[in-house]
Amino acid sequence: MSFSLIILAGGNSHRFRSNIGKPYQKIAGKSLIEINVNKALKFKQIKKIILVYNKKDSKRVKSLNIKNVKLIIGGKNRQQSTFNALKYLIKQKRTNKVLIHDVARPNFSTKLLASILRNMATAKAVIPKLKVQDAIKQIIDSSKEEYILSKKRDNLFFTQTPQAFNLREIFHLHKTYSSKYKDDDLSLYMDLNKVKLIEGEKNNFKITDLSDFEILKNIYKSKQSVGIGFDVHRLAPKKKLFLAGLKIKSKLGTLGHSDGDPVLHAITDAILGACKMGDIGQMFSDKSRKFKNIRSTILLKRVVNLVKLRGYFINNVDINIITQTPKIKNLKNKMVNSIANLCEIPKNQINIKGKTSEKLGVIGKEKAIACEVICSVIKYD
Repeated sequence: MSFSLIILAGGNSHRFRSNIGKPYQKIAGKSLIEINVNKALKFKQIKKIILVYNKKDSKRVKSLNIKNVKLIIGGKNRQQSTFNALKYLIKQKRTNKVLIHDVARPNFSTKLLASILRNMATAKAVIPKLKVQDAIKQIIDSSKEEYILSKKRDNLFFTQTPQAFNLREIFHLHKTYSSKYKDDDLSLYMDLNKVKLIEGEKNNFKITDLSDFEILKNIYKSKQSVGIGFDVHRLAPKKKLFLAGLKIKSKLGTLGHSDGDPVLHAITDAILGACKMGDIGQMFSDKSRKFKNIRSTILLKRVVNLVKLRGYFINNVDINIITQTPKIKNLKNKMVNSIANLCEIPKNQINIKGKTSEKLGVIGKEKAIACEVICSVIKYD
């Protein structure tokens, strides 16, 4: 089975009460859009991702770090936005199943998404649901004294997204009922026997207002972990010096099996430590000839891609570069830019401090350079 995914982010976020709309709110430097997209990219069955956005957010959406995502302008309401994306997919003729998802539900697990995809093998539509557990009341007539009616909860449930459908069927339903607004795609089905309801997740709640977003941030804070990295290299004349992925003009360079970049080595070790994935020596052994003289930028990118696949994203990086020479002060901005690009995080999540050893020891005598790093990561799944 091959799927397309429609992410709906075309609303106005009126209830969120912020100058920045919900889809572009960030946790650990990642917007809700990016969190949703990155989770979907883990699934090979999802061949195409469509992001439906509000035209007024054109500059914001184009500034995001999302690749291979089709951007489509939304309509006046959810149904029109969905239909815009469905019309595009029908013309493409690349997939026969479609997932429709609200960007305001970024906290679904990959386990839930895997279950939805799996269940579509024997169903025309798959919808996650949750039973109603609270007491339900309904106002009948406020002009009378007894106007509150208790309702039985047995047949009541909440629906969640992502929801999966046969592409042609859901397109036909949207086209048929285009003149009558429906609040979600399940409402278009008159015969619920065609729909397979599976158990949803309590943490897959919808972000409606700022208090919901604070709850989400607290959830991710509980998934935060920290790692420490350290590296030291001897300095020698007539050798190249690489720091933070940059080639530095210097009379001295580092000795090492790879390019000897102590900053990137320490960052790599800190990330691996935070993700509980061993260390740089285990992953890229200095006994292996294939890593001889390899650029540390390549090694760090491999680690960043690997931890992303496991659901981790870098939250912040704090760096001490300990050296008598060269002076770090004038290199900081270029280093931050390089690290931000390699780690795929905003520059404001990186801090670099240049330190000396007050001319003490091998570092003070310009015979070595060292770097220590503390890095925190957040697991999005």
